[in-house]
Amino acid sequence: MGRMLIDAVLTSPDCRLSGALDVPGSPALGSDAGAFSGAFAGRHTGVVITADLHAALAGAQVLIDFTRPEGTLAHLAVCRELGVRAVIGTTGFTPEQKAQIAGHADQQATVFSANMSVGVNVMLRLLREAALALGPGYDIELVEAHHKHKVDAPSGTALAMGEVLAAARGTTLQADGVFTRHGHTGERAPGSIGFASVRGGDIVGEHTVLFCGAGERIEIAHKSSSRANYADGSLRAARFLAALPAGRTGLFGMADVLGLA
Repeated sequence: MGRMLIDAVLTSPDCRLSGALDVPGSPALGSDAGAFSGAFAGRHTGVVITADLHAALAGAQVLIDFTRPEGTLAHLAVCRELGVRAVIGTTGFTPEQKAQIAGHADQQATVFSANMSVGVNVMLRLLREAALALGPGYDIELVEAHHKHKVDAPSGTALAMGEVLAAARGTTLQADGVFTRHGHTGERAPGSIGFASVRGGDIVGEHTVLFCGAGERIEIAHKSSSRANYADGSLRAARFLAALPAGRTGLFGMADVLGLA
């Protein structure tokens, strides 16, 4: 994602790359960030990749963070110290860690989303509207596909979609989610929300939700061919935060960024 974000910022007329971070010991440390740009390979940006968070955030308005939960939480502490707002695209947080993010947002405006893709977040709204309109007479199944190196299933995006669907039906995934089927399973439980995961090759990410009724089926799908859409959504979130009035705090999602809330 780092390369995608660098490209997105360098090609944006209203954004400026003020810092770039990598983990301690990375061979990229000390290099100009332009060396890691796909669109502008070798471009001199004057921004040196560093592991020093304070140095990287000097003069920044917004940090865009796609790391790991522990790293993100450490970064947020420094953001709060320096008055820098944050866009969080990291996934895999525990409920306790999510509570820490909410606590941080009480002090510094933050956008946090399981998926930064504009298309995925529009799909989340479409799923809610479809579930409400179609009602319990339609069975819901969700199929997601990702590359062979992905280590978790279902994907965080699939779970976010499932949570939207469950909430629209007045239930929860804990109560009605079905994540495995094997052997003699019996008939489909009424109201259940089924998940299936595909892993193979270099699939970036595909999510299809099926609403299966009597005599008809509606499918709503999103397919990613590149991770560039996540970077573009992240910049929209950064612009949203930068435009907030001074002193404004709060935890926002991509629905807020896109005006869908």
